[in-house]
Amino acid sequence: MKIVIDDRIPYIRGAAERLGRAVYLPGAAIGPDDVRDADALIVRTRTRCDRRLLEGSRVQFIATATIGFDHLDTAWLARAGIAWANCPGCNAASVAQYVESSLILLRRAGLLPAAGGVVGVVGVGHVGTKVAAAARALGFDVLPCDPPRHEREGGTFYALDQLAERADVVTFHTPLTFDGPHPTFHLADEAFFARLRHRPVVMNAGRGEAVDTQALLAALDDGRVRAAVIDTWEDEPHIDRRLLDRAFIATPHVAGYSADGKATGTRMALEAVARHFGLPDRFDIRPPRLPEGLVPAADPLDRKLQLYNPMDDTRRLKAAPESFEQLRGNYPLRRERWD
Repeated sequence: MKIVIDDRIPYIRGAAERLGRAVYLPGAAIGPDDVRDADALIVRTRTRCDRRLLEGSRVQFIATATIGFDHLDTAWLARAGIAWANCPGCNAASVAQYVESSLILLRRAGLLPAAGGVVGVVGVGHVGTKVAAAARALGFDVLPCDPPRHEREGGTFYALDQLAERADVVTFHTPLTFDGPHPTFHLADEAFFARLRHRPVVMNAGRGEAVDTQALLAALDDGRVRAAVIDTWEDEPHIDRRLLDRAFIATPHVAGYSADGKATGTRMALEAVARHFGLPDRFDIRPPRLPEGLVPAADPLDRKLQLYNPMDDTRRLKAAPESFEQLRGNYPLRRERWD
């Protein structure tokens, strides 16, 4: 079996060879000639899997080592009889770590109350649930907003209008959808920003297009938004330089890039391929250990920032915004835990 694999998927070399012949290529460069005789693909968000890429190939299965799957043309794949799988929840703890560290830094900068405060979490799936838990652990009240879940399950959820009235932070963790009863494209639009009452911090570590960039910039200009924390951007990697300059924290789509989250995504993708082809589906993929000699700080919040301080990524991106893709592709070791 031949498997074409994005060469930036970590910890996969040596493990994928248990499944068959592995061919590693840059994700954005994978083309029709590369996949024509492939049986499976393992990709990330930079490979658009659609008719242009796959028609006439022998590909039976695609695994994306990511939570999101809007880079897969799922309707066409269904018509073509090509199965696929994503990795739901693989980097949820990593994104929660990103939000947690950002909240700590925002408090220390005087942009949020030193104690208390309200965080509105928009999208309460695998990621949003962990984000909410991290915010509560820091002493914030949390307002979960997820209309689809509210319709399915009932329970305590808040409308986006209620977040606009009450929240000190509004953080977005939705998939990207364009139709249906609850589309998320430009969910935070000019009308949303006009309803804000608490000059909140706006965070986006979900999908760039969930937040209207120009509307956010206008809200920053007139003070309706206190600060912005942006990890996912419209038109990546060609990000808006004005928003980059204005954002308190600005990172190159790496909120989910902890070594722990990457290892989980790689394992889930390999196991999905194995299950599809009836092969042994147990893989032990582990991230590297922290460097020897790294001593945990006495203060528990300082310890969290030792593991991950998003200001480091912010400095790198602001210094070289044209290197957005290189910063993602060559991301340094980042662990979620001290073990």
